[in-house]
Amino acid sequence: MGFENNNKCDASGNTAAGVRGAALALTLALSGTAFPPILGAAASATGHDNHTMQHDMAKCGSAHAPGVHDQTMQDPGEDDPHAHHRQMLERKGYSSSVHDYALPDLTLVDMNGKTTSLLKEVNADRPVMLNFIFTTCTTICPVLSATFAQVQQQLGDARDRVRMISITIDPAHDTPARLHAYAARFSAGPQWQFLTGDPNDIVAVQKAFHAYRGSKANHEPLTFLRGSIDAPWVRIEGLASASDVMEEYQKLGGD
Repeated sequence: MGFENNNKCDASGNTAAGVRGAALALTLALSGTAFPPILGAAASATGHDNHTMQHDMAKCGSAHAPGVHDQTMQDPGEDDPHAHHRQMLERKGYSSSVHDYALPDLTLVDMNGKTTSLLKEVNADRPVMLNFIFTTCTTICPVLSATFAQVQQQLGDARDRVRMISITIDPAHDTPARLHAYAARFSAGPQWQFLTGDPNDIVAVQKAFHAYRGSKANHEPLTFLRGSIDAPWVRIEGLASASDVMEEYQKLGGD
C-alpha cells in the first residue's frame, strides 16, 4: 500500500508524536478555554509548537498533563460515551501510509449554509488537508482542531495556497451555524472549511476514506493530506502534532 512511518519515543525520553499537545489541548477543552490564542501565544513566546510545550508536561510512558490525570485515566465504563476517545489520547506515536481513495460526488453543506460537494472541495488546485471532527467532542476532536489551528499558523502566508477541510461526523447536531461558531473558536481562516450534510452522505464520505467506525463514540484520530488532484492521499493515524503534519505536508512538496 506504500510507505508507513511509525514514530515512537526516543532514547532521551521525548514525548511520542501521538500525544504531542494532547494533554494540553484536552486541558483547554475541558476548561472551555479558546485554543488558538493560548497555543499561538505560547508558540510565539517560546518559538516552539505543542510538541515542545508538551515535553515539559509528559515524559515517555506518561501521556498526562498535571491536572487532567483524573479525566484521562478514569475507567472506561459503559456510562462514559467518551471512553474510547480517552484511550485514544493515551496512545503514543502515529503512522503514515499512502492510499488511493475513490471519492463519491456527494452533496455537502458548508458552515455558511451554502451547498457544495465533496469533489469540489477536495479537487481544488492546491494541496488539501482533511480531518473528521464533531463539535460536542471533548477529547480527540479539540486536539485535532487545535493541531489544524497551529498548522494554519505555521503555514503563514502559504496557508492561502492550501485547502483545509474539517467534516463533521455528527450532522444531526452540527448545523452550519454550530460549525461556524466552532470554526471561530479555532480562528479558522478562509482556507479552512467546515462541512456537514445529509447523515447518509456523511457516512458515505467516511467510508470512502475508510474512516467510518459505526458511531461518533468510536471516532478515531485521522488526518489526510494530498499534494495535488492526481496524487495519492497520505493517511496519518494518531494524534500527530502540528510539526508532524507540517513535516508530512512538506514531503509532498508543500511550501
